[in-house]
Amino acid sequence: MLQVVVQALARVIKGTTAAIRARPKVFLLAAVTIFGLNLFLPPLVLSLARKPWDLFTFNPWLSRLPEWLTSGDVPLARKLEFLRTLALFWFIAENPIEGVEWGFVVDVGDLLRFLFTSLLFGAYFALWFYRRDQVVRLRWGERAGQHGAVAGGLTCALGLSTGPCSVIGCGVPVLPVIALAFTGLSTSTLKLLGELSRVAITVVLVAMTLAVAYLGWLVGADPSARGSTKS
Repeated sequence: MLQVVVQALARVIKGTTAAIRARPKVFLLAAVTIFGLNLFLPPLVLSLARKPWDLFTFNPWLSRLPEWLTSGDVPLARKLEFLRTLALFWFIAENPIEGVEWGFVVDVGDLLRFLFTSLLFGAYFALWFYRRDQVVRLRWGERAGQHGAVAGGLTCALGLSTGPCSVIGCGVPVLPVIALAFTGLSTSTLKLLGELSRVAITVVLVAMTLAVAYLGWLVGADPSARGSTKS
């Protein structure tokens, strides 16, 4: 059983690697686009729905991070937990009365999620293009390719619209992008949307991981799947 799993995993890795090597521009374009949207879509929505941001800054405490990490006074488990929630940078819209109109904060956990999501979608579209080329001579292959592209696009849109955002001044600390324009809702409704957002992004990432694994497995079955310079 273990041998079968290892062989299947090797086949998935082989197919995914071949697709990325064959379609590096597709992979990079998709990954960079998804990363940029994850990073800039929330402050853009908040700027349009509430008020344009006034300030972007990195956490000034980051300069002390190496010293703190090498300190022996803090347990390793505490350091790891702190790093996961460490704010890296933020967008702020100021309010002359309350101080902050809204803020969008990106911590280490958010950044890792952005990177993973971007690489996942980059791999998906590279695999989709590669698989389309493998079966383009067959009519069913063309239809399957079209359906795969639509499915990837819809999943991408779902992930971007429901992804959780760390926010300030919006009623709750975490909101999905689709809720950023409706922060006048009740606190209980916003909390519910925040919880649904965590579930939705998990479903999206699991679905895309399975899709990448399946496409990688299909591509990896072809002995010629060794990658080319096609983009």
